[in-house]
Amino acid sequence: MSLPFETENPWKTLTSNVVYDNKWIQVRHEEVLNPSGGPGIYGVVHYKNKAIGVIPIDDEGFTYLVGQYRYPLEEYSWEIPEGGGPMDEDPIEGAKRELLEETGLIAAQWTKIARVHLSNSVGDEEGFLYVAEQLTQAQQQPEDTEQLHVARIPLKEAVEMVMRSEITDSLSVMGLLKVARLRGI
Repeated sequence: MSLPFETENPWKTLTSNVVYDNKWIQVRHEEVLNPSGGPGIYGVVHYKNKAIGVIPIDDEGFTYLVGQYRYPLEEYSWEIPEGGGPMDEDPIEGAKRELLEETGLIAAQWTKIARVHLSNSVGDEEGFLYVAEQLTQAQQQPEDTEQLHVARIPLKEAVEMVMRSEITDSLSVMGLLKVARLRGI
């Protein structure tokens, strides 16, 4: 099946002003003409890093989740190992770094399973998801902004956590469900 799609941008940007900027994001306020030609506004969040997520799977079929308190949500979150990678870096390098930092794991086998956009109605964040296998344990190296807990659980249980909405992080949900489909879980 082939889906029809438009390749031309039906929006017209009239003005664009940066209203916030830090080392991770930039926020623009834009005056626009919408696809029907009417005036409107748009707030655009530009991300300065790629989102990287890793589903580590060991030889016994277990995966590793990282638990941490997420400041913007004001709640605790269980997630796959994830983080940001510089725009000029190959995403696989960021995946290797995040896996080691957050779990202390090193993988000998890597498989890219997805390229995703995380909130394309307001932002341009691009994400990449990998499966990491043939794992060996090294030393965890969390950043100073991270207070992490690592849990080793059966992959099937992690998928069930997604289905029960106990895992809500978008990279984690997408990655775990994609792995479940690929592995027939």
